[in-house]
Amino acid sequence: MTEKNKPKLLDHVRQIIRIKHYRLRTEESYMNWIKRSIFFHNKKHPIEMGEEKIGQFITYLAKNDKVFASTQN
Repeated sequence: MTEKNKPKLLDHVRQIIRIKHYRLRTEESYMNWIKRSIFFHNKKHPIEMGEEKIGQFITYLAKNDKVFASTQN
């Protein structure tokens, strides 16, 4: 598959979520978290981020947004 034909990240995630028959609300939630993490890291594609960057986002959520541990997981 060429880069031109490759599905975009959010389209790909949405496709996988639907194959797994997750609820629409779960899909919306996952999409929101992915978008937030991308914007948190100045629109950097998640493939360019390692565990450290993801950890920074989760720490930010815990400290600043008071997100529950279950949501972070």
